[in-house]
Amino acid sequence: MAWNQPGNDGQDRDPWGSGNKGGNSGGNKGGRKRGASDLDDLFRKLSSKLGGKKGGGGDGDNKQPSQISGRIGMLALAAVVVVWAGSGFYTIKESDRGVVLRFGEFNPSSGIVGPGLNWKPTFIDRVIPVNVETVREQVTNGMMLTSDENVIRVEMNVQYRVTDPAEYLFSVTNPDNSLRQALDSAVRGVIGQSAMEQVLTTNRTFIRDVTQKELEATIAPYKMGITLLDVNFQAARPPEDVKAAFDDVISAREEEQKTIREAHAYRNEVLPLAKGNAQKMIEESEAYKASVVFKAEGEVASFAKMLPEYRAAPEITRERLYIDTMERVLSNTRKIIANDKSNSMLVLPLDQLMRGGGDNAAPKTGLPSKVMNSNTSNSSSTAPAQQSGAVRGGDAVRVGRQ
Repeated sequence: MAWNQPGNDGQDRDPWGSGNKGGNSGGNKGGRKRGASDLDDLFRKLSSKLGGKKGGGGDGDNKQPSQISGRIGMLALAAVVVVWAGSGFYTIKESDRGVVLRFGEFNPSSGIVGPGLNWKPTFIDRVIPVNVETVREQVTNGMMLTSDENVIRVEMNVQYRVTDPAEYLFSVTNPDNSLRQALDSAVRGVIGQSAMEQVLTTNRTFIRDVTQKELEATIAPYKMGITLLDVNFQAARPPEDVKAAFDDVISAREEEQKTIREAHAYRNEVLPLAKGNAQKMIEESEAYKASVVFKAEGEVASFAKMLPEYRAAPEITRERLYIDTMERVLSNTRKIIANDKSNSMLVLPLDQLMRGGGDNAAPKTGLPSKVMNSNTSNSSSTAPAQQSGAVRGGDAVRVGRQ
């Protein structure tokens, strides 16, 4: 009878598993289905080759584990991809710049990575951060020979900043050490061309400037990717055997500069004052000259106006001029010695009269109403006594007409 002949109690006969009934029918039914995915078939074949059971019954038993293992593999692969992608994220600090290396070689197309969150393919690219904001420093010191064959100890430092991270990493093996050696060479070359006294006292600024120029010229061909900010001349000391003598020289030079500054300050204080006083005296003399000239011109004009009157009555005009002049002179004098045409002299105590003392009081201003009487003066017995005590000091004025 054929294996698929009808009338077999509704059961099909399988030539590869006719003895399987009941619980084994599920295995035959699974063997007939061909709707499984290719991935499940692949994992079943792989499991059978690695030691799975053979035969129709084995396929049914390994169907569920193979599907689970396939799903686990897919999840594992997806997890690996996620972990690989997540490991590529990195952060560059604000003060840094990242240099990208692809398979260990600098890739100019990738360039320099800026600060912030970035991503790179792990195991393909590598990023080296380089600080470009921090001011770095290199120091050199040592005993150096000057042009006058003296030995001094010099300390100098240079401050710099990285401006090109790629050149800083790949142009020179150790740019910091190279810069230190270039600084030491430049300092020794400049000190060797300078005298000891200049290095210790007056020429320090010039040496610093020349050292910076020499150092920039030395490192320029190497393209280190750094920029010099400043070169500082920190200290220069003579040997201990002559240090005391050089300290005295420096102190004397500082004292000299201090004295010069004080002299300049005194000059700046006195000179403007002297110039002002001189200008004041010049202006006063000019004013005095102008007043004298104008006064003389006024007097000349006045005498010119009096000339016709003088020609008309010379005696009267002369007497009036004399009286006016004596009035001006005697109004400012405290003691008067009057000499009339006679040879006798009379001393008038005008200081007492001006104070209002004595019996013979006179007005305080102007001349007395009767200054002198020739007759009474000759008969006065007190005239010699007054004359003997009247001439004192230097404020007496002699008045008389010949």
